[in-house]
Amino acid sequence: MKIAVAGTGYVGLVAGVCFADKGYDVTCVDVDEKKIAMMKQGISPIYEEGLEELIRKNNAAGNLHFTSAYRQAYRQSDVIFIGVGTPELADGSADLSYIASVSRQIAETVEKDCLVVVKSTVPVGTNDKVEQFIKDFLVNDVKVEVASNPEFLAQGTAVYDTLHAARIIIGTESKEAEQLLMQIYEPFGLPIVSVKRRSAEMIKYACNDFLALKISYMNEIANLCELVGADITDVARGMSYDERIGSRFLNAGIGYGGSCFPKDTKALEYLARYHGYRLQTIEACVAVNERQKTRMFEKARKRMITFRDLKVAVLGLAFKAGTDDMREAPAIDNLNLLLNQGAHVIAYDPKSAEHARMKFPEGNFMKGSITYSDSPKEALENANICFIFTEWPEIKEISPAEFKRVMHTPLVYDGRNLYQPEAMKEAGVEYYSIGR
Repeated sequence: MKIAVAGTGYVGLVAGVCFADKGYDVTCVDVDEKKIAMMKQGISPIYEEGLEELIRKNNAAGNLHFTSAYRQAYRQSDVIFIGVGTPELADGSADLSYIASVSRQIAETVEKDCLVVVKSTVPVGTNDKVEQFIKDFLVNDVKVEVASNPEFLAQGTAVYDTLHAARIIIGTESKEAEQLLMQIYEPFGLPIVSVKRRSAEMIKYACNDFLALKISYMNEIANLCELVGADITDVARGMSYDERIGSRFLNAGIGYGGSCFPKDTKALEYLARYHGYRLQTIEACVAVNERQKTRMFEKARKRMITFRDLKVAVLGLAFKAGTDDMREAPAIDNLNLLLNQGAHVIAYDPKSAEHARMKFPEGNFMKGSITYSDSPKEALENANICFIFTEWPEIKEISPAEFKRVMHTPLVYDGRNLYQPEAMKEAGVEYYSIGR
């Protein structure tokens, strides 16, 4: 079976590589020639544990191909998966221009009956439009049907999540499409939930937004814990034993980021407004998260007279550990504030420093300056203040005594609750965290 995958971002590339690893003949398509050249050499353009190894393995096996020549890739494919981006527009709606572009390419290229499967996160009803759009532009006399197959991988564990998913969601409008998708996923040996297309589209948003709500709820409880003298880690531990609640997504911190939760909460909120309905829970979730991102900066601003000419260590730039993705990362908001206040920032991240350099070029920037270090201890050297924004193991390994020994002023604002307050106090570190 020949499979083509449009887009080599987190969704498209991971899906394509995993399909190839299950023995399918897979061609991944992207417009970026530089990325194509890298992947042909076995180099992954994104950091995900195990991904580069699978690219090299399946490149060598001859069943994984990369190209920018979409006509060659699509014309004889049995199934074409669409995994391109659907970024957020200014009004909160999803930008479907990349979906439309690929759909037209498919319509003008396919030479045999095929199934088009949209893995990208799209508003409910989009797959109906995609199918009609393709039919409107079909060049050859072939049958093309569209199915929904939303992705539920988490960045940082994307390969594992794809190969060991809790379930596969497929949304189809015919038995033929349903059976073909079930056949494709049979080697994965995972539970399959088969529903109609619109239900599949809604499942994706409902899941992501529920998890975002859970994060914002715990952050609200954490903020209240600080006011009443409770400890959010104790509260979360007590909650985790309730099977109705579960133990995941109970960690308080500086809010969510990345390519999914910020975009998907706003997209569902927009969809509701478009249909004359208000999702007040999602509106609150978005508002809480925006405030939470800079909570540690606001705490520090109350403590400090000024940030001007202070050496500020920033540990962690990616929105979460395990990925180099900085999209909607809380570190971005905080770096903007610190640099605008005249701080001299020394930033460290083991994977996303190159992405950070594109957003915040090294040297003088705004009213302050920024440089990047190769280790967290180097960033801490003689620092007046430290902010922790990502829960990388390399950061967790720093002992409380090290902060005291290396920093000019051992003042730490931990947005990920990596340390025990008692241990930091005993080491002589002035320490602030979330909800404790």
